[in-house]
Amino acid sequence: MSFDAKHFLKTVSEAPGVYRMLDAEENILYVGKAKRLKARLASYFRGALNAKTQALVARIADIQVTITRSETEALLLEQTLIKEQRPPYNILLRDDKSYPYVFASDRHPYPALEFKRVRHKRNDGRYLGPFPSSVAVRESLALMQKIFRIRNCEDSVFAHRTRPCLQYQINRCSAPCVDYISEAEYRRDLEHAVLCLEGKSEQVTAQLTAAMEAASRALNFEEAARLRDQIQQLRRLQERQIVDTGSGEADVFALAQRPGGLCISLLTVRQGRVLGARHFAPDNGLDLGEAELLGEFVSQYYLGQERELPQEVLTSHALPDVALLQSALAEKAGRRLRIAHQVRGHRAQWLQLARTNAEQHLATELANRSQLSRRFESLQEALAMDAPPERIECFDISHSHGEATVASCVVFDHDGPVKSDYRRFNIEGVAAGDDYAAMRQALERRFKRLQKGEGKCPDILLVDGGKGQLNMAREVFESLDVAGVRLIGVAKGTTRKPGLETLFLETVDRSLTLEGSSPALHLIQHVRDEAHRFAITGHRQRRDKARRTSTLQDIPGVGPKRRRELLRFFGGLQGVRRATREELARVPGISASLAASIHQALHG
Repeated sequence: MSFDAKHFLKTVSEAPGVYRMLDAEENILYVGKAKRLKARLASYFRGALNAKTQALVARIADIQVTITRSETEALLLEQTLIKEQRPPYNILLRDDKSYPYVFASDRHPYPALEFKRVRHKRNDGRYLGPFPSSVAVRESLALMQKIFRIRNCEDSVFAHRTRPCLQYQINRCSAPCVDYISEAEYRRDLEHAVLCLEGKSEQVTAQLTAAMEAASRALNFEEAARLRDQIQQLRRLQERQIVDTGSGEADVFALAQRPGGLCISLLTVRQGRVLGARHFAPDNGLDLGEAELLGEFVSQYYLGQERELPQEVLTSHALPDVALLQSALAEKAGRRLRIAHQVRGHRAQWLQLARTNAEQHLATELANRSQLSRRFESLQEALAMDAPPERIECFDISHSHGEATVASCVVFDHDGPVKSDYRRFNIEGVAAGDDYAAMRQALERRFKRLQKGEGKCPDILLVDGGKGQLNMAREVFESLDVAGVRLIGVAKGTTRKPGLETLFLETVDRSLTLEGSSPALHLIQHVRDEAHRFAITGHRQRRDKARRTSTLQDIPGVGPKRRRELLRFFGGLQGVRRATREELARVPGISASLAASIHQALHG
């Protein structure tokens, strides 16, 4: 069966990560990294491709992805996988006897930072490294030239320049060749670059912060702005990576479950390096809870199997009988072994990465075309329809005690979510908390547009809320003379647990209860949950936009001293806004909870 690239690209994540292309025998053909997985993978299936890439694409039977937090992490993971798997379509580095270094000469008044591959260091200058690959050297050099404007030209070119080159024009060089910068200032910038390459970027940041404040006091605002930009670039460079922490050995298990499917992702970490993720979909025949299911899976994964046991096993849920399982695994390993689910630092980040991969893989599996077709056919049978519905729409309402009420409309067809047809309605002019009036307004706005020829009419309309919302939808349909659309109200059971929903068909007098394992119910739950998610997201965006402030002054817990520390640390308010929660928590005096509050106030 050929690979369905069009459908795959509709479900793949926009996040950064690593992708593995497999052939029909599940052999890895190629490993690559991407800042945006969706955009990178889409490039393989459109436009002109060279012969090698065409041959690769022709052999693809499946593509697996592992999500990371940044492109840098994706690069580290990509290199690890290439070294381990040696895919035939990747460029494989030779095991050279020489190593790549960054070199700065001692024999020139304005030394360049150069790439050099040597067997042994010499006494002709400063050698920084060795680096793991030539790619790492060139990326490091590009960063240093961008931040500190160090020259990269040959000495022979430097000696014969009479005017600045293009590198100066694009702000990648300070033009020492034509004396646009003094030797002392150039040496200062070079020393900062060398310190960064030696891993001492915090020291450089402190020096630049002091220089920025001095320039500001001297009213030299242009220099202060330049130093501010350098500080912000360095802060981004200093972002802590979780794919390679240098130490730690763990297997990380995370379980994700939705109506109609579950996924357990295993993240393997050795010597502090994430080696990749595997995904499993065990049969939950006994309908165990998530913690029990994960405990059973971990037990079966290790016990009775010849598998390598790590130092730690991290799990997304607190496992039942964890002491017993830990003792059994330690006995098998012949050493101490720890099982934990409440962890901090880089272990917590590994666990979050496993959760993200489990959620993404499950979302992709649930959107599988054959599974969706089976669900639509099951819904046709449950509703006694002549043919499977082609288009389902679902409406939901979200607000906080009546504030910033938003209605969502999501659309599904046989390919899954049709996100281009999703709509949100900001509800105005209704009493706070009146969900029925909010639903009336949203439905009237939607179906009046349909009557004007805007958009497609659904075969089935789901309303989340049961009898009351169904009656409201029925009144709207009667007032607008809407015909040909089946109305279904989805009411949660008294326990509000998935699988116990009651469906009201057309009127509150006709109800239907489906088995918890019914594909038709899974489809309705999937659509309903997506409408709920889309409504909550829209509501939060609207609420937070109204509450958001543009300065730090009004954030509770951020006084003058903390404001000053934040601005010094990131080089200005713009840098604070770009910072993640983890980066904010690194500022002296800012706790993790306060960092979360600051991030919330600035971003929503």
